[in-house]
Amino acid sequence: MSTTFKTLLSDDVVSTRTLLHESIPITGSIISGTYADSNIKNFSHGRFQSVYDYPYLSSSANHIFDITVGYSARSALSSSNSIENSKKLQIYNQMAQTLVGHDINGNILDFDQDGDILAGGAKIKEAFFFNFSRLLSKDEIKKGTLSLLVGDSIYAAQQTTSKSLTDYGSSNEYRVNSPSGEYGLIYTSSINITNTAPVGIVYYQAGIVVLTASLFAGTAGHFNYTNGVLFGVDATLTASTIQSTCDALRRRMCNLSFNNTVELNSTIYFCRANHNEFNYSANPTYLSGSKVRVKNTTVDNPVSYITTVGLYSADSELLAVAKVSEPLKKDPTNELILRVRLDY
Repeated sequence: MSTTFKTLLSDDVVSTRTLLHESIPITGSIISGTYADSNIKNFSHGRFQSVYDYPYLSSSANHIFDITVGYSARSALSSSNSIENSKKLQIYNQMAQTLVGHDINGNILDFDQDGDILAGGAKIKEAFFFNFSRLLSKDEIKKGTLSLLVGDSIYAAQQTTSKSLTDYGSSNEYRVNSPSGEYGLIYTSSINITNTAPVGIVYYQAGIVVLTASLFAGTAGHFNYTNGVLFGVDATLTASTIQSTCDALRRRMCNLSFNNTVELNSTIYFCRANHNEFNYSANPTYLSGSKVRVKNTTVDNPVSYITTVGLYSADSELLAVAKVSEPLKKDPTNELILRVRLDY
């Protein structure tokens, strides 16, 4: 146990923040049903479905994301005779109050298409929601890395044309007016977004993607195929269950990818041993008959070998220990600075 302590000054301590990224590619074959949908878990409550990378009953299966759909009470669809109408309203409200918040009167705000809530503008009143697993998104989705390819056909294998969705430019142009953290806008073009309306929102820290249902209101007019009948996206949202609507969306998805982020916080301690410090060891074997073992004559300089650095609290309790790769010779003719890094 140490008997000599040295107080660390403010100049001896520095904190750093490092962001580590990992590429997460998710193939459309997994999303659209490589395993004949056995990797898709549906629940009795019918409010969302979960996507796994293997059949979900397998012990090696990893949860990728949850997918669901909802619309605002201010949507024209909310007044229709919709299947599971109350569930779709509740899902939208739950997501909106978490990601967008409330107005000054306590009312839940709708998702804003361009993120400028105070200016009004177009709202996303009917939306699909992707809630990514923390196993994949970690601390947050890296800005500017989201890429989603959706096709024109109900089945991914039959795609002839597709739309590439990205959060292009969000590494510098992101919003901060959400109670859930930072978010960026999703566009269908990465070439010129100046005159292109956003089609969705990605909330980076929350790991959630919101896509407007109007993205699929194309000239073809079909979104789902049930009992030999083609349905447009609005008709699907009202005439189908949440599970069926999510199935139709998944089978249009070709590829999905993003980079996750792990935030690594570090505190670095510079432990300085000046020329007149730590030249003697506290080890009892350092002395033999009250004489220093490493001195041959009385005029020789004392010598010690540093092998360990201990960090102590203000009341002298050992908190952390660092070992050097090899013993460091210390005597009055040299000085040492040991850099100790704690990651958390």
